[in-house]
Amino acid sequence: MRVTSRRSVFMVVAGLLGALAVTVAGGGSAAATPSSAGKVCTSSVPYTAGQDGYDTYRIPAAVTTRAGTLLAFAEGRHNSAGDTGNIDVVLRRSYDRGCTWTPLQVVAAGDGDTRGNPAPVVDPRTGRVVLLTSYNSGAVTEAQIMRGEVTAEQSRRVFVQTSWDDGRHFTAPRDITAQVKPPSWRWYATGPGHAVALTRGPHAGRLVVPSNHSAAPLPGSGDTGQEAKYYGAHDLLSDDGGVTWRLGFLDDTYDGVYNANESGAAELADGRLYFSARDQNGVGSGNRLDTYSSDGGQSLDRPYLAQSTLNDVPVVQGSVLQLRGPGAPLLFSGPSVPTVRQAMAVWGSTDGGATFAKLVTLSQQRAAYSDLVPLGGPGRGVGLLYETGTAGPYETIEFRRLEV
Repeated sequence: MRVTSRRSVFMVVAGLLGALAVTVAGGGSAAATPSSAGKVCTSSVPYTAGQDGYDTYRIPAAVTTRAGTLLAFAEGRHNSAGDTGNIDVVLRRSYDRGCTWTPLQVVAAGDGDTRGNPAPVVDPRTGRVVLLTSYNSGAVTEAQIMRGEVTAEQSRRVFVQTSWDDGRHFTAPRDITAQVKPPSWRWYATGPGHAVALTRGPHAGRLVVPSNHSAAPLPGSGDTGQEAKYYGAHDLLSDDGGVTWRLGFLDDTYDGVYNANESGAAELADGRLYFSARDQNGVGSGNRLDTYSSDGGQSLDRPYLAQSTLNDVPVVQGSVLQLRGPGAPLLFSGPSVPTVRQAMAVWGSTDGGATFAKLVTLSQQRAAYSDLVPLGGPGRGVGLLYETGTAGPYETIEFRRLEV
């Protein structure tokens, strides 16, 4: 993209973001600052490794409820930072837009197994919180699952839970695997990060959960199924507030050029869905992929292609969020060093995701997964819940507020 166009995008988005309340130098967290109008802060740390009985917290996801409560989900990993083993889905709530947090609560207990990849969304019709998560036996690994070496009971499964009381209590996890996972698929992951509730057009009210999977290789191929080319993206759709689910679009190229993995989605101002995905070591250029859907996630307008204006982002999950209002930008968050998970940043797009320009780097600390969330209350701010640390990216999950 030409320098002039990048500058134009930056100037428009920077103007919209105006008073960006973040610390951008030195890599430190801004302290909470009280004011006469109530508590005002730029950052807080809802999750710290080693606290509340967990070795590590990972995989942040956030939504704001209809009542204005901020819900910060994560995986609580009991024994290590590893992706398998005894892992719970946990939650902390904030009533002051991320300054202070309620005590930790367990939403889905692993009980020795792995529960994670939280993908929450607020149903616009009822206001209830709908949470999708993924499961596998704590005794198996992603590699074993992708190679087809585990039983159906041990393999990846999909669950849904709901809360009618602003996230204070959730129903028990309900297995929906049979509705959304074909028998030939092996790996499966919801999100991670917030899902989307459509607000425009003929599919208004639909819940859309970006997800990914891996497929079994064709007989006689010589592949094991663990190869990155067998990753693909898809989404889950519900038109009844999360009661029933079905598969929407399916990215099933499996050619090794672009390997769409962990995905996020945003509803653009024109009603289209924008999907952004991690490229899992494909041979194509860049580490970020994107595409669009004009029919509410049922199909894609085009295959996933490289997003060249996000080449600073390494192979990692990222988050997208469309702000509301005339000319409001589409935001993307992720680390900003191509070869390492470091320097969390936020980019903006004023052309529906065709191009992005970096708006701010939050710090130079190590950083990895993130989730953008709109905040209620004065100023209509935006929050970012993200993994970060000094020696490594998984020491804390920090919340940072960006005022607009």
